[in-house]
Amino acid sequence: MKITPETVSHVADLARLSLDQEEVESLTAEMDLILAYVEKLNELDTDAITPTAHAVPLENAFRCDQPSPSFSAEKALSNAPDSNEDCFRVPRVIE
Repeated sequence: MKITPETVSHVADLARLSLDQEEVESLTAEMDLILAYVEKLNELDTDAITPTAHAVPLENAFRCDQPSPSFSAEKALSNAPDSNEDCFRVPRVIE
């Protein structure tokens, strides 16, 4: 597939980008090189290769979810600048 300056200009308009003629020509050449490389990769025989999402197997880095004792309301509110009963009091945002 050949990228034309008209295609680059059309995509730039869709993205609401204003490109001068020099930028359009530069991007046309760059996108043409990218598509040529992708076409070259498409020539490779990948039938015997198992599809993978990652090159290296990943494991979850999070700790196990185990219940533990939590703070009491008094301790949680001890550093609060303002509180009301068992709640944090914050300034009104919407008037």
